[in-house]
Amino acid sequence: MTDPIGSEPLRHLLGRRRFVAAIAGGLLAAPLVAEAQQGGKVPRLGLLDYSSPDQARLAWWEAFQQRMRELGYVEGQTVAFERRWAHGDIERLPGLATELVHLKVDVIVTGGSPAALAAKTATGTIPIVMATGADPVELGLVPSLGRPGANLTGVTSMAADVTAKRLELLRELLPKASRVAILWDGNSGGGRLSAQMTQAAGKRMGVDILAYEVRKPSEFDRAFSAMAKDRAGSLDVAASPMFFTARRRIAELALKHRLPTMVGSREYAEAGALASYGTDYIDLFRRVPTYVDKILRGAKPAELPIEQPTKFELIINLRTAKALGLAIPQALLVRADQVIE
Repeated sequence: MTDPIGSEPLRHLLGRRRFVAAIAGGLLAAPLVAEAQQGGKVPRLGLLDYSSPDQARLAWWEAFQQRMRELGYVEGQTVAFERRWAHGDIERLPGLATELVHLKVDVIVTGGSPAALAAKTATGTIPIVMATGADPVELGLVPSLGRPGANLTGVTSMAADVTAKRLELLRELLPKASRVAILWDGNSGGGRLSAQMTQAAGKRMGVDILAYEVRKPSEFDRAFSAMAKDRAGSLDVAASPMFFTARRRIAELALKHRLPTMVGSREYAEAGALASYGTDYIDLFRRVPTYVDKILRGAKPAELPIEQPTKFELIINLRTAKALGLAIPQALLVRADQVIE
């Protein structure tokens, strides 16, 4: 059975790959208590992420920290971080956001649209800087990208906007595929937008889109069994921090059910999905500290335009293609930013 995609109130929106043990230990450890600098208070940042602190996600936040260091913000000396992870559990976000508000952090940096909404719900005064997330205008977080207003700004991954491109790429990989499944996070407004846009793109291309909503990891098996029963020929996975945490499980299930899968970030392809096309998230996280720096120096979030991604990448996993018995067109291999062999 497929799930209908409709409108819901916003309240339902609840080198690169290296992992250096010392860095990860610092990211996972309890926040350091920074001593006051001479002449002023050390700023405290709340880092709120809907996902989990695994190796790939930590690499994104390390890119953020590295850029912060370049701007003069060194943890334990000139800045303090308060980290909160929801581990893909939407119900934890409101409480985590409230914790950061009670700590009176100077800025909250969020990973994922649900985290941004939780922060926005928790405070109308503490500045919020998004590091990832779908279109904040469509999600009702801001009135416009150019003048976001209130206390929220940052960068958007605009993941929903590249769904049509992913569908086109799937058709290049599988020209005869006429039934494409879309797996989306029912807790995320961004997931709902992606599903809606994929269905619209499918209608234009003459492709049947079968939508499967998942709200927790225990529902993945059911969703993939339904895809097999409905004879889906391939799969597109909408961006979601909860899915990110479960990306290896998603790749395993896709291979088990013989479903060539297109996803929105390289980490899924590295975990075993057939291909990915989407935003360069390391680039996004390196752009966020500029916002934080400006705000700490007195700028108002309401007057800082929200930036859209400028770098996109195509990754193809030839190992998975071989396991599925697929021959990847040479034209796609040439265009790929990386081919995993």
